[in-house]
Amino acid sequence: MRAHSLWVLGLVACGGPPAGAAQVRPGIEVLLRDSVHLVAGQRLGLLTNQAGVDRAGRRDADLLLADGSRLIALFSPEHGLRGLEDRPGLPDAVDSATGLPIYSLYGGSRSAALAALDSIDVLLVDLQDIGARYYTYAGTAASLMRDAAARGKRIVVLDRPDPIGGALVQGAVRASVGDPDSNAVGFLPVPMRHGMTLGELLRMANDLLGLRADLVVVPAAGWRRAMNYDDTGLPWVRPSPNMPSLESAQHYPGVCLFEGTNLSVGRGTAFAFQVVGAPWLDAPRLLSYVRREESSALVGVEVIDTEFTPRSPTDGKFDGVPLHGLRLRVTDRSRYDPTRLAVALLAGLEALYPDSLQFRPTSFDRLAADSGLRRAVLAHRSAAEIWAAWQVPLVQFRRMRVKYLLY
Repeated sequence: MRAHSLWVLGLVACGGPPAGAAQVRPGIEVLLRDSVHLVAGQRLGLLTNQAGVDRAGRRDADLLLADGSRLIALFSPEHGLRGLEDRPGLPDAVDSATGLPIYSLYGGSRSAALAALDSIDVLLVDLQDIGARYYTYAGTAASLMRDAAARGKRIVVLDRPDPIGGALVQGAVRASVGDPDSNAVGFLPVPMRHGMTLGELLRMANDLLGLRADLVVVPAAGWRRAMNYDDTGLPWVRPSPNMPSLESAQHYPGVCLFEGTNLSVGRGTAFAFQVVGAPWLDAPRLLSYVRREESSALVGVEVIDTEFTPRSPTDGKFDGVPLHGLRLRVTDRSRYDPTRLAVALLAGLEALYPDSLQFRPTSFDRLAADSGLRRAVLAHRSAAEIWAAWQVPLVQFRRMRVKYLLY
């Protein structure tokens, strides 16, 4: 096995073009332009999906093969290589464009995936994280990284920006590190909104899981922590089927908690994670409650009552049923805290509709990292009180994450 090493390539200066004029280069472009020696002559495996593209929208796999690289295996995360599936049990397959085998890490043959790792020299990872603890791609990548490290393979992460920015950290912090094999949803001790890129998260995972992986991170050139995705000049490619836009991503660290309740988050609509609703909800009444009791949660966001009807939602909630709900729109990204708004809405729902609001404890607690948030809401603790309890762990997290940051 190679001696343990940890490389970071091409760190960018703090200066650069102003926001809105930036041309950020994703890690795949940096690799092929500046650091191709890392893969030259090596047999490569690539963990990626539809968001693994350059600025022109060309796939990593096609770029690598056109460059003469020896790419021999593809690995896919949740939702598959094309990012169109929203179901478990995705089988192994073949990429029709290249003829390469695709080893599904979300339902395929584990023994086949491990055999594929044995056949390569370097594992490349290019996935677009969304900036929230619940997203499974970091867990999938960490699990495969562990298997690759055990076989003495180098791991090269082709980094991408955190689409909702790398400056703000918000929400409850998970208390301890978990196992990505058993809990891809939030195994790292990070808050609901962590403000880190996938490369930074995997540096943390390498350390906290004790993997001693030969890990190289090729950064996204030109990205700065204060940037949101629409500052980068990069095209928006849905990183998962129900993440249609940056607007949805901005709300996701909070609204995702409602996946663990009997309310819809808009799956089956064009604006998933921008709404919450249910047939029994009096949306204007809930909004009035939040404005009266938890007005600080409404800073930086416009909330209006709306109606929507999910069609074939992948969560199975209210297919074809007209719902009453609230629609969210960010007005000030620097001040908006989607996790605080989510807790304010939960507190209001429990106060106004205790017989209608239902938690799905296993799902909700997995998202929230433990049962504390659910128990606090059921005990009628105010959103302000819950939010205040998060502050010391957030300060501690900001200090802890510093050694893993690349930008």
